[in-house]
Amino acid sequence: MTVAYLGLGANLGDARQSLKDAVVCLAQQHTITVLAKSSLYRTAPIDAGGDDYYNCVVKLDTALPVRQLLALCHRIEADFGRERPFRNAPRTLDIDILLYGELYIEEPDLVVPHPRMTERAFVLVPLVELDESLIIPQRGRAGAFLAAVAGQRIEKVKSPCQCPLLSAFAGVGNDTSKGNCR
Repeated sequence: MTVAYLGLGANLGDARQSLKDAVVCLAQQHTITVLAKSSLYRTAPIDAGGDDYYNCVVKLDTALPVRQLLALCHRIEADFGRERPFRNAPRTLDIDILLYGELYIEEPDLVVPHPRMTERAFVLVPLVELDESLIIPQRGRAGAFLAAVAGQRIEKVKSPCQCPLLSAFAGVGNDTSKGNCR
């Protein structure tokens, strides 16, 4: 099993609900145990236009090799109607592999740790919320990069999550009775 961190974001449709549903979908995979979910954050688009994004980070334990995890993320995005008409296009759901254990991968279609994670408040703030002492392989402590993104607008969404599955992670990895993965 490998501990991985995923960044989730959306700014089309009911973005908040899409993020909640995507976490449920991840938790329903028999190869994944969701260990923690950050608060939900509202952020301004970066290098893109469109409405504000909603973002969160999920910490999980997975038996999937990194390429299979990437394929699963892409499948879930597609199930939620994700289209890729151009770079940084608005999206119904975006799931990025931020960290996968201590692996460092640099390939044309997969870079881990995520190449821009230290430049994005919408990644760093929820990531540090989950683990203040987290080390990003070959880069250093995640919290050390927060000052560099302090000028980016990010606000914690105050309303509590109403989804019972997300409020109690104990044993949710194999429970498919509490939600529907599209």
